[in-house]
Amino acid sequence: MAKSEDYEKLSVDETIKALQTDKAKGLSSAEAAKRLQQYGYNEIPEKEESTLHRVLRRFWGPIPGMIEVAALLSAAVHRWDDFIIIMILLFTNAFIDFWQESKALNALKVLKEKLAKKALVLRDGEFKTIDARDLVPGDIIKIKIGDLIPADVKLIEGDFIQADQSALTGESLPVGKKVGDIAYSNSIVKQGEMLSVVTGTALNTFFGKTVALVARAQREEKSHFQKAVVHIGNYLIIITVFLAAIILVTAMFRHENMIEILRFTLVLTVAAIPVALPAVLSVTMAVGAMHLARKQAIVSRLVSIEELAGVDVLCSDKTGTLTKNRMTVSDPVAFYGHTVGQLMLYAALASSEENKDPIETPIFEYLKKAGQVEELRQYQQVKFTPFDPVSKRTEAVVQSGDRRLVVTKGASQVILELCGEQVDGREILERVEDFAEKGFRTIGVAIRQPDDEHYEFIGLIPLFDPPREDSKDTIEEAKRLGLDVKMVTGDNVAIAKHIADILGVGENILDARDLKGANNKELILLGEIIARSVYRRLAPGATEEDARRVAAAIVKELEREIEGVKLPKGYVRRHESEIIEVIEDADGFAQVFPEDKYLIVDKLQKAGHIVGMTGDGVNDAPALKKADAGIAVSGATDAARAAADLVLLAPGLSVIVDAIKGARVTFERMKS
Repeated sequence: MAKSEDYEKLSVDETIKALQTDKAKGLSSAEAAKRLQQYGYNEIPEKEESTLHRVLRRFWGPIPGMIEVAALLSAAVHRWDDFIIIMILLFTNAFIDFWQESKALNALKVLKEKLAKKALVLRDGEFKTIDARDLVPGDIIKIKIGDLIPADVKLIEGDFIQADQSALTGESLPVGKKVGDIAYSNSIVKQGEMLSVVTGTALNTFFGKTVALVARAQREEKSHFQKAVVHIGNYLIIITVFLAAIILVTAMFRHENMIEILRFTLVLTVAAIPVALPAVLSVTMAVGAMHLARKQAIVSRLVSIEELAGVDVLCSDKTGTLTKNRMTVSDPVAFYGHTVGQLMLYAALASSEENKDPIETPIFEYLKKAGQVEELRQYQQVKFTPFDPVSKRTEAVVQSGDRRLVVTKGASQVILELCGEQVDGREILERVEDFAEKGFRTIGVAIRQPDDEHYEFIGLIPLFDPPREDSKDTIEEAKRLGLDVKMVTGDNVAIAKHIADILGVGENILDARDLKGANNKELILLGEIIARSVYRRLAPGATEEDARRVAAAIVKELEREIEGVKLPKGYVRRHESEIIEVIEDADGFAQVFPEDKYLIVDKLQKAGHIVGMTGDGVNDAPALKKADAGIAVSGATDAARAAADLVLLAPGLSVIVDAIKGARVTFERMKS
């Protein structure tokens, strides 16, 4: 079955044709039923193990087996007090293990519950509401504000939508979608209404790939410490069996009292086998979990305390953990004699506070801090046109007394074009470039009189998600504890490098594509060589320094352009050992998707590291489940919490470092 990405490059008409559907009438009921048989329901398939089998598994294995032998020997010689104690220990261990696994199994269940329940679909020429699980590729559906998109779709008619896909991709802001774009299953429509065609259902969606990764993310059933205990237990079992066999054979030849020999063998077996050790470890970990709970860290898988104590690489999500997850105005720049106060006032007039837009909210917060609220109240918003991905700006008609004004804000380049040729955009664009290199999102602001054709450019407002106040100190403390902190983000490389520089994470921030073979460094190097050669040919008298400067400028532009281009899969093939080395040496990763986080954790584990991973969205669930210590940060989605071993109730990295220190104290108790 084709997947959604297969339709990304096709036009709307080509997609409709490929899916063999009718834009005006949709699928017929008969065709929909046929495709339902072919593709299956639009839901996540589950392979469920019976509860009985899960319970019985707890009583199978070397140590449970020997405990059971000890219990049988106790019963054989009528030592019922020993028998009862041994059985209590056996069932206690089984119950604790069963309970832990039951909590871990919630990850897939929660993901399944997140799927949309209903969909408005065009069938037999008319719209009808059906269960979302009955959708098939080729269905024409309508999506509107507030809807949870029920499948991967290609938008085929309408103006635009704003889709919140932060839980899927990690992008902190809603994404504008227009005709021809793909909208992902489980995104939330924040604005707009459009007609779309279903391109992928169930596991053949972007969301489905995340679910498949969660299902595949099988961490070791035993922690590193538990495996060491099991190895020791196995050696003890072998020695015990060997000694018991010698004793029994010798006793038979010497015609000893077999009842006494069995009692002696029982004493030897119980003494040699760590019968009570699992229970002691569980109690110690439970006490440690209570201690961590007081530090705002809830343990959902007890054995993760052991792993948390041994973590040597911590992959930390940027947004919400290292940063505040709240856009903030940096240092606005006003042009042509205007003041920063005027710039921010006009920006607020071109916004709607009621919309709670993440771009507009910091503008109003800035005005309140600057004491300009009364000035803002002097204006009345007569008309407001919200942002859309086509025009890439907002616009408002405002009035104060007899004065009317048209104000607009949006993408800097778009606002500049509205101002006409009377504005020299070179200085403005240079400022935009400077802000972009620091990872700032910049919006331009302009005004005009109602009768004027062109706008008057007012200034630029840089926005960014600032680091938390405690992040830098916490990272330094983590390094003192021997932790290698790697920043992981879905944002672009420029933003990641800027935040990493502020926090002292390191300078080696990689594009996630470098990890998958789609490496662009060779292309960048080739571009630099070509740029120098062409410049020398066009300017024979130019110095080497001139050629280097021009090539550097071209390379910077080339990097920005290639960042948004999909390179062929496996464009540059690397051996796994090289990829592992690249990941180990990196200080952070940008433009990361769910499968990239999973890959990072997997390769670090193969290199022998004990890996901690933080996350908060559906997109983080596979990596959280795969990691030795998966940490769901404060405000995480249900899916992330279900997949994690540790759930934080307070924001920031400091809680994680405190939890690791607490886990190490608990581990020391367990060793002693």
